[in-house]
Amino acid sequence: MNSSPQPPATTEGRSAHQDRCDCFDQVRATNRRRVAFHTEQQDTAAPGWLRLLELVEQAAADGREEFHPLRDLSAGERRQIVTLPPTIARLTAVREFGLYGSNLVRIPPEIGAMTSLETFDPYTSYRLHWFPYELTRCPVLRRSTVSTRALYGNEKIRPPFPPLDPKAGSAGAGGPCSVCDGPATRPRRVWISLRVATDVLPLLVNACSPACVAALPTPPEGYVRGPHSGGPAVRQPTADYW
Repeated sequence: MNSSPQPPATTEGRSAHQDRCDCFDQVRATNRRRVAFHTEQQDTAAPGWLRLLELVEQAAADGREEFHPLRDLSAGERRQIVTLPPTIARLTAVREFGLYGSNLVRIPPEIGAMTSLETFDPYTSYRLHWFPYELTRCPVLRRSTVSTRALYGNEKIRPPFPPLDPKAGSAGAGGPCSVCDGPATRPRRVWISLRVATDVLPLLVNACSPACVAALPTPPEGYVRGPHSGGPAVRQPTADYW
């Protein structure tokens, strides 16, 4: 889905529920050659986080099919949430997952366990620039609403991808292999752009071996044509800016 410009900032450079993102210009193409991951860590003592944990537990217990947790948080509490808890893996009955206007900077790979997920809506989450490859494990996911101009490598403005250290890193390293689910003791970290539901998304892969990297699908036309390690050396197609 086409994205919207960045939200208006307050005099402090942020809105009540969302911090401002200055990683790259989300409105027009620029010559910026390097970006980096958001480094914010989740405050697990924050009231918003504790409330979110409760909401996930409630949704898992009652088997609900629609889950819009941010609606039950105040603006200040929403701003405290920069990731989601791994316990979202228990939300196997959820068909519609709404995260509209979130302050998220990352989503955990456990989202791949949400096997009933059909609709995923993180629209206007302007600090969410990438997704875990495990999102492709949601077998019935058909509809997504994403602010695509906020994504690394998007076709409108082509912001660069953060460079990946294939041996280490703070965003997504370790854990099981994104491709085969086997142990990834020395993960090979790569980017790949694939269509997931409605949108082409930049996906971060933690692979256990070169064979799993080679098994990744072919990206669609108009995107980098295979897995890559990001950084300014990656040549992208020309931005389709209008």
